[in-house]
Amino acid sequence: MTAQERELPPLSGKAALVTGGSRGIGYGVAEALVARGDRVCITGRGEDALKEAVENLGADRVIAVAGKAHDEAHQAIAVERAMEAFGRVDFLVNNAGTNPVFGPIAELDLNVARKVYETNVISALGFAQQTWKAWQKENGGAIVNIASVAGLSASPFIGAYGMSKAAMVNLTLQLAHEFAPAVRVNAIAPAVIKTKFAEALYEGREAEAAAVYPMGRLGVPSDIGGATAFLTSDQSDWITGQTLVVDGGIFLNAGVH
Repeated sequence: MTAQERELPPLSGKAALVTGGSRGIGYGVAEALVARGDRVCITGRGEDALKEAVENLGADRVIAVAGKAHDEAHQAIAVERAMEAFGRVDFLVNNAGTNPVFGPIAELDLNVARKVYETNVISALGFAQQTWKAWQKENGGAIVNIASVAGLSASPFIGAYGMSKAAMVNLTLQLAHEFAPAVRVNAIAPAVIKTKFAEALYEGREAEAAAVYPMGRLGVPSDIGGATAFLTSDQSDWITGQTLVVDGGIFLNAGVH
């Protein structure tokens, strides 16, 4: 449903920056925040995908800044543009991520591992530093880091990704401690979400993949959008330093059977 096809709520007076927001989880997050009245700046690498996302979400409430998440100049420009457009950045959602390798960790190319960390972890720290300095230090707000269940247990064949997401969980703890009480910082750890990013994990076998989930289905971006909306709302204003697992119950299967 495009912005023209739905009635948007009154503006909330709050603004957010969502990295990797042109599609998948990031788009689902942006959609949830727009649906409650926030204005949103989304980032991503592709100009065309960002343009389409802005058109669908509503150009009167959403702006986009193209660039690579790990590029410090891009981080600074994105926050600057958001401040120029909205006058504030209350919420930061660190969603941009990559997983360019699939295979045993014993054979992992260390340069690939470095790339994964740069995009998945260092970029999140960079954006947090930028939003802290530009708005949140003096005015408060919330940060949500999109981690993964891969960071909470062994993750065969996606070890570099899992390692980076474990680092994201710890980054959440560090930021929550240092940024309190002005800014709350939490993480979300999704299981498999139906996105282009995760297609390799279920493509051609979705029913089989979903069957192991107690909830009987894979996740969808709106599941993470709803969780993010909660963690950036007043209803969660005494929650910080936590990792919310949104996994359709898959971790329940780790028990004794």
